[in-house]
Amino acid sequence: MPKVLFLTTSHSYDDDRIFYHQAKALRDQGYEVKICSLYADYKGVIEGIEVEAYSALSESIETKMETFRKVCSSFQPDTVICSEPLAVVAVKRFVKEKKVSCIYDVTEWYPSMSMLEVYSYPAKLFHAIKFFLVQLYAGFLSTHFIFGETTKKFPLAYLFRFKKQMILPYYPDPDYIRESIKKLEPDTITLCYTGMISEDKGIGNFFKAADLVRKRCPELDLRILIVGATRKGSDEQYFSELLSQYAFDTIEIVKPVPFEQFTEAFAKADICFDLREFNFENHHSLPIKLFYFMGAGKPVVYSSLKGIRKHMGNLSFGHLVDPGNAEQISEIIISYVQNPALYDVYAANARKEFVDRYSWRTISDSFVDFVKKSISKY
Repeated sequence: MPKVLFLTTSHSYDDDRIFYHQAKALRDQGYEVKICSLYADYKGVIEGIEVEAYSALSESIETKMETFRKVCSSFQPDTVICSEPLAVVAVKRFVKEKKVSCIYDVTEWYPSMSMLEVYSYPAKLFHAIKFFLVQLYAGFLSTHFIFGETTKKFPLAYLFRFKKQMILPYYPDPDYIRESIKKLEPDTITLCYTGMISEDKGIGNFFKAADLVRKRCPELDLRILIVGATRKGSDEQYFSELLSQYAFDTIEIVKPVPFEQFTEAFAKADICFDLREFNFENHHSLPIKLFYFMGAGKPVVYSSLKGIRKHMGNLSFGHLVDPGNAEQISEIIISYVQNPALYDVYAANARKEFVDRYSWRTISDSFVDFVKKSISKY
């Protein structure tokens, strides 16, 4: 029975991509699977998947690497799937000596803006270069690549083009999707924002567009649903100021829910939004939530990100917009209110495209096959 070890520093052991999709797919095909995370403490077996996790985010780099080395040495995997450069570097000796494959699953732009925001210039530039070189080193050490989206292929896919690679998008398993296609109620609309509440992720753009709809259609029962939370004090202050500024009559704020309940949390929504700001990192993202909105049957209004356009083209179930153009966004919302039949078409398209093209079941076999081939080669 082949053994697969997942290593991650910044993702939880029950991360949706790692645990609920990749690990379970391998388990279902008879692989022995283990996950080691440094995000939070846990040891045990969950649904047939072994977990050895530690709360070690604040530990030194060497301590983190030594933790990964010990787990790898104990488990003796046939392949290691790493989510960050540190994990790749940590197991380089094991990979070389045991002649096993090391798959680098690239899902984040590296270095991310959040990694650099703690530094001021010129230190920010220095650390950006340092982290970039670490990324290149991880690419050199890896034997295979998985990219979460096409826009994350640079630079590794081009510098190491001789290495086997695949694109594995963030498509959800239908088992974790609750379909909730709605019929619009007369003169009523529920607008939904989910995820991290911050200026960068577009909560201000969302409120601005909703407020413009309220002003244009004062007779409309406008309802706001927010599923998420702030992470930093500055975000909390920003959000509080927005709540005071706009003072929506009907607003419901739901704290983040477990992964399995995510689509249930926004079931009452009519339209789902992601109006994150345009910047380099956001443009190179293919937001995971988009596929959950699709699966639930929700029309969407999204920032016109390069990652979405390149992967999906024009949307048959929503609109790609300039996130700061409240005028355009408000017109889209009002068009649904005035033409419920149009809304019905978009809602049906969302669910159909998810089932036909963007479900985990359409790509899981290719993932398992990729892992299988990476093992057989070594």
